[in-house]
Amino acid sequence: MSKFPALPGFYNLMFLYLEPLSTMGPGLNCLLYPGTAWYWHELVPNSLPTPQLSSLDPRTVIAMWQLSNCYFLLGLTSSLLFRAIRDALPDNLPAQERILGASLAALAVADLTHIFTTLMGLPADVRYDFANWNVMTHGNITVVVILFISRMSWFAGVGRKRYYFGQPTLKAKKT
Repeated sequence: MSKFPALPGFYNLMFLYLEPLSTMGPGLNCLLYPGTAWYWHELVPNSLPTPQLSSLDPRTVIAMWQLSNCYFLLGLTSSLLFRAIRDALPDNLPAQERILGASLAALAVADLTHIFTTLMGLPADVRYDFANWNVMTHGNITVVVILFISRMSWFAGVGRKRYYFGQPTLKAKKT
């Protein structure tokens, strides 16, 4: 892993490697294998067989492919933007942290809305039946909760030195 003081150790692993993989992987699952119908079917845990792609409404297929594109966008943005911050601002740690913080704040809001909309979309009998959730449900809720906690830990300065957030503001001298 690279030297990136504003995103050290665990955070570097989580946000430069694991999160991009965890977002681009589902995008590939939806587009390629096991495919769109499987992905759509797995959104809500059930015991029914996976339908054929041809049985899905064209609007559903388009929405699923657009969702896949959003997963790619999210993974690429995190991965490429964070690396660009590291490479372009190697000696400006407050700027690194401020830009990372803006990105992580936006992602944290998206985490919360993703968790909420997924929970509200699940049928009531499945919503809190954690033992019967499938991999997709855990990915959409459990993994996103872990990402949110990781983002909040970064903001709190857990396991890292702060360079911008949590630092006292400097008052300009009057002349």
